[in-house]
Amino acid sequence: MAKDITNNSSEEQSENEHIHDVVHVNGLYENWFLEYASYVILERAVPHINDGLKPVQRRILHAMKVMDDGRFNKIANVIGSTMQYHPHGDASIGDAIVNMGQKDLLIEPQGNWGDIRTGDSAAAPRYIEGRLSKFALDVVFNEDTTEWQASYDGRKKEPITLPVKFPLLLAQGVEGIAVGLSTKVLPHNFCELIEASIAVLKNKKFEIYPDFATGGFIDVTNYNEGQKGSRVRVRARIEELDKKTLVIKDIPFGTTTTSLIESIVKANDTGKIKIKKVIDNTAKEVEIQVQLLPGTDPGITIDALYAFTECESSISPNACVIVEEKPNFLSVHEILRICTRQTVDLLRQELEIRRNELQEKILFSSLEKIFIENRIYRKIEDCETWEDVLLTIDKGLNPYKKQFYRTITTDDIVRLTEIRIKRISKFDSFKADELMRGYSSELAKVEHNLANIIDYSIAYYAELLKKYGKGRERKTEIKTFDVINATVVAANNQKLYINRAEGFIGFGLKKDEYVCDCSDIDDVIVFRRDGICVVKKIGEKVFVGKDILYAGIFRKGDERMVYNLISLDGASGNTMVKRFNVLGVTREKEYPLVKANKASKVLYFSANPNGEAETVTVTLTPSTKAKIKVFDFDFSEVEIKGRDTQGNILTKYPVKKIAFKTAGESTLSGTEIWYDDTVGRLNTDSKGKLIGTFSPEEKILAIYKDGNYEVTGYELTNRYDAEQLLFIEKYNSESIISALYLDVPSKTYYIKRFKLETTTISKRFAFIPEGKGNHVLFVSTDNKPKIKIDFAKGKYVTNPTMIVSMDEFSEIKGWKSIGSKLGTNKINSISRLEAKTTVDKSKKDDGYAAGSTIELNFN
Repeated sequence: MAKDITNNSSEEQSENEHIHDVVHVNGLYENWFLEYASYVILERAVPHINDGLKPVQRRILHAMKVMDDGRFNKIANVIGSTMQYHPHGDASIGDAIVNMGQKDLLIEPQGNWGDIRTGDSAAAPRYIEGRLSKFALDVVFNEDTTEWQASYDGRKKEPITLPVKFPLLLAQGVEGIAVGLSTKVLPHNFCELIEASIAVLKNKKFEIYPDFATGGFIDVTNYNEGQKGSRVRVRARIEELDKKTLVIKDIPFGTTTTSLIESIVKANDTGKIKIKKVIDNTAKEVEIQVQLLPGTDPGITIDALYAFTECESSISPNACVIVEEKPNFLSVHEILRICTRQTVDLLRQELEIRRNELQEKILFSSLEKIFIENRIYRKIEDCETWEDVLLTIDKGLNPYKKQFYRTITTDDIVRLTEIRIKRISKFDSFKADELMRGYSSELAKVEHNLANIIDYSIAYYAELLKKYGKGRERKTEIKTFDVINATVVAANNQKLYINRAEGFIGFGLKKDEYVCDCSDIDDVIVFRRDGICVVKKIGEKVFVGKDILYAGIFRKGDERMVYNLISLDGASGNTMVKRFNVLGVTREKEYPLVKANKASKVLYFSANPNGEAETVTVTLTPSTKAKIKVFDFDFSEVEIKGRDTQGNILTKYPVKKIAFKTAGESTLSGTEIWYDDTVGRLNTDSKGKLIGTFSPEEKILAIYKDGNYEVTGYELTNRYDAEQLLFIEKYNSESIISALYLDVPSKTYYIKRFKLETTTISKRFAFIPEGKGNHVLFVSTDNKPKIKIDFAKGKYVTNPTMIVSMDEFSEIKGWKSIGSKLGTNKINSISRLEAKTTVDKSKKDDGYAAGSTIELNFN
């Protein structure tokens, strides 16, 4: 028993000692997690600044370079070769290869590699092939300037980074999620990156913006050099085929035709837009047809597609890269500068390596010539030992050693002993001199390039642009987008009902009073008899308070909606009147419009969309001491103020009733309408050109370069083709339009003057003959327009400048008339001449002054 007890105590002591050796879990977790996070950041998800590649991409390119023999390789084989360097599964390698191949820059694909536009996946790796592109072979690889390391199992060597002489990171773009951070660099245009690198070397300013293979539009207003927190908006290219059909030609970056169509169908199902059907005709080019329901406005539908579907999306770049073994957040400009400096450094290294090679070739060629021409090889015939041989040759070279750029070593002498007798017997001194002159000439060129490394680098970039830039022009058009108000463009997919007594509103109260059509994203403003105003989100059934006087759709910032109100002040007994706007509110918050008192209440209320001021009849109580017990009141006598104003005293006597008498006109001035040519839209924010002040019935005239005109209302949802729009102003039915246009088939210029005879709203009419390329050069609605025309130099041009009074040159005819022939001489520019306010009669003067000049290009 004693022995057993002793053994047990020793075992317990051993266990206690083991417990003291245990490391706390907290410490293990901190260290291991930090190591894991560092590994994911450095070895998986984030690209390196030197070559712009993630480790898997770098290993794929290295494996393909090792396999490269000029022929295509099965991607399955490439995956297998890459696994010698990449310690992860074949699926991640395969996905990375397909992603690189679809970018069409480093890998030349063959077979079905999928389609980034439609979202179709690539065929299995055993069915597709690829090889390194010529660009990759020229720009990415150079064993002499590559730093190497052992692969994960020590059997192979792999590059730490590849010596890429191009801003590859910005050209390809990258996206990755690591532990605690992510990176997203958008792809940029190949040609623009090269031009920007040249600008960096020339110390000039530059700008670079994203460019996507899917095309479309991009708004870079908030790009901010791609820094953290920046944002870009991308849109599909939507064209109006006719009044019943829209066509989507390009899709935004990050979407596919499949996801885009699904988002359109979903928006239609939820009532945000109203369409008949969507047809996907995508083949070589993207083409998605959106057929509209009868009576649907195409312009508003385009806005709704941008607001409610994937036709518009927002992207937030976040450029995080590995710099000196640490993640850094940089701007794309900083990345480009670093890549450009690295390219210069790599080119310098290559030149220095080539210089050393040439110097060695010249040195050995000189040694060989001396060795053979001076028959030094004959002197070693009597040598008995190897040391004697080397010493004899060294002595023979002594008279010439000063002319060499370095000391002659034993290895140099050993190489001389390895020259074959056949070469010695056929040695041609003239050819040797020619060869050394060639080496010397190339060496001088290399030395010159090293001394002028910046010029050499600029030439290198220029050659890249010339060799590989064709077909890589910008695909995504840079534009400034307008801000679309979703509540304005949303289709009315619901009906608003009201239960005044119980205090409910909503689109589910179908047995109650109908108010108006609405959208399910609208806000509703409500006024109650107790003088409370509240704005609430529309719903199926929403309680807003009993005794509802008015409910309607609330438009934030609508200055033309004016509310007329007469109320009883319970404290003083006075009857108050006021007119006010409700421009901005906090949803669900109740705002009092009358003084807080139990007896206070609203006696009369009206909502006026255009600031109308009606006349009402006020009847006082019979017992009042007032001499006039019935009188009329015109609301136009009251100034429009804010919601919180107390108003004016209408009467101090008790009121029996107030009744509507007659409708009035708007007391507001016309609406100032501006046209912003950057987005092709109207606005009331003083952006762009002031078109004029408009009353409700007035219209806008727009004339386009292709010879079409249209008359439209001044709704802010109107769309105008900014690139084609030549002229826009307030429409005047009495105006005479004077136009100068080119008939391309006959190469003849015409001037015509006409009155508009067709004014169907929002329908375009062509006022010049049909013909490919026919276009308007100048248009005016002045009564007597006068222009100065400058002609291009030509054989038959006798007078390079011509002043034309258009009202005298051509009579007023019908809008379909051809007009009066001006001539066939090519026009360079047209200047509009304006009438002078004062004329000096002592000088010959036509009473006109030069106005703005329109620079034209008619090639």
